[in-house]
Amino acid sequence: MSSKSQDHKPSPMPTLMLGALGVVYGDIGTSPLYAFKQSIEAAGGVSEENILAILSLMIWSLLLVVTLKYVFVIMKASNKGEGGTLALTALALSCVEGKITRWFVLIAGLIGASLFYGDSVITPAISVLSAMEGIEVATPLLKPYVVPITCALIAALFAIERHGTATIGRLFGPIMLVWFIVIGLLGLKQLLSGPSVLASLDPRLGIWFLTNNPGISVAVLGAVVLTVTGGEALYADMGHFGAKPINRAWIIMVLPSLLLNYLGQGSLLLADQTALENPFYKLAPDWALFPMVLLSALATIIASQAVISGAFSITNQAVQLGYIPRIRVRHTSSDEIGQIYVSQVNVFLFLAVEALVLSFRTSDSLAAAYGIAVTGTMATVTILAGIVMIRRLHWNPIFTLPLFALFLMIDLIFFGTNLVKFMEGGWFPVMVAGFIFFIMIAWINGRERLLIARWKDTTPIDDFIRMLKPDRPYRVPGTAIFMVPNTQVVPQSLLHNLKHNHILHERVILMTVRTTTSPYVRDEERFTITPLQGNFFVVAVSYGFFEEPRIPRVLAQLRLQEFHFKLADVSFFIGRERLTSNSTGLWRVICDWVFIALHRNMLSATEYYRIPPGHTVELGGHIEI
Repeated sequence: MSSKSQDHKPSPMPTLMLGALGVVYGDIGTSPLYAFKQSIEAAGGVSEENILAILSLMIWSLLLVVTLKYVFVIMKASNKGEGGTLALTALALSCVEGKITRWFVLIAGLIGASLFYGDSVITPAISVLSAMEGIEVATPLLKPYVVPITCALIAALFAIERHGTATIGRLFGPIMLVWFIVIGLLGLKQLLSGPSVLASLDPRLGIWFLTNNPGISVAVLGAVVLTVTGGEALYADMGHFGAKPINRAWIIMVLPSLLLNYLGQGSLLLADQTALENPFYKLAPDWALFPMVLLSALATIIASQAVISGAFSITNQAVQLGYIPRIRVRHTSSDEIGQIYVSQVNVFLFLAVEALVLSFRTSDSLAAAYGIAVTGTMATVTILAGIVMIRRLHWNPIFTLPLFALFLMIDLIFFGTNLVKFMEGGWFPVMVAGFIFFIMIAWINGRERLLIARWKDTTPIDDFIRMLKPDRPYRVPGTAIFMVPNTQVVPQSLLHNLKHNHILHERVILMTVRTTTSPYVRDEERFTITPLQGNFFVVAVSYGFFEEPRIPRVLAQLRLQEFHFKLADVSFFIGRERLTSNSTGLWRVICDWVFIALHRNMLSATEYYRIPPGHTVELGGHIEI
């Protein structure tokens, strides 16, 4: 889709809210499966003091981190309606100056995006595994089959990703609506039986517990953070539904259901300490255990699918922004821009998730690996959003700095408490994030060095045109389009063509494709044309980082507005260089080797821009970086 449709009739608010339940809130909505149990165990076991203190910390984490920070503050940092770490990074880069400052913003954004991939690995593993552990509660004899069933469900989940979610997506919202209603009612039923647990609404209980139990406070906070995992999805998925439907769904449905369920689990433990085995499923009557396991499986699959789709989206953004090499991105719906499929990412996540399940085997073990990626992402979002609020939205620093300092302090406390679990499993998402971060840094640095090497000793295009003579070189009929990153110099592919064929086309177009810091570009602002001497033209084509570049559509617009040519008379010239490295240091050699390997295997410009192969000429050369 070339741009966001301007004529598309907006969906009514209830429909958007229902869609948000299915896409946005799957992750945080399934946290009751394991968060409360993990927190109580971290606190040292079941006691009235522990239960009330843990509930107090969980409730106020939801209110401060998700409701205040994301719903009322972060959601206002919109990049023309879009959210997410890379969208926020692009917005922050547009309002800062100085090389050091820009590098700081870029590195923060890349770290946040890399950690999101770590989250994308953990979420399917822990969500589906915790749901399947309900089988043990219903029938302990099935315990040996929990891991195999989990692996089979995960395999099925990743197998259907390539078909897209255009049809099944319509079921996500209603299923999650049923989920939130059911978990809320189960919690309310138990709460009515033991309302004394409402004392946990006092924030002082949680603070008092942490100050009086410093030895276990780190472990407790590291478990409590599981309550807010998935909260970052509110901002990341803002572009799909808009801020208002997401915020209203949180206030009206999600937050009340979560609070009721957590309070219900606490009330149940006050009445029956043995329920700690699995307090979530113990809320349900015996006859409802298998239906709850089935509903939980559906909810966790939805949560997993949403985070996998998020990984696809952030990959597409990274490609458009030039942070990773070009890879094939397939759109699975003609109506929804966000529904895409990236096969390489799908395979990578599938293998990583299955490895996690087979290695850790229980949700209790996986919980130790969960918090680092989420809290790290939250901290980077806080930093970038603070920059945007002050520099772009011009919020008063006197008010903004203390507010974001509070948010960052909470994020860093949660992040620090999860770092202590590094050796227990936290290393896995950090390893995934570190791998992705290294790939992006190696690509960005290598790409900059390639451009410098490519433009070294080049001839300015104006000087080249002035050197042309009326009869030399010979001008043949037709239009030659040279795809170039820099329109100020003569492209190497043009020089190669001139050297070997001794001709120039009658019309020469230097075309460059730029990705803006906005998610979408209107069709009327798609390109600019700058005429030069000698029937040379510069065409700058702009795309938003949420869009898919398609040069044939640009050609159609050019034919209508400026140029009159037949497609049969158009030839595209694409440069395809062979790279070598002249670096000496070990680190530089490794980075260059990775960049060269990525460059060699990336999707060609012909495929990426959907240029007709029959009209393409690829001219190679050698460049040393």
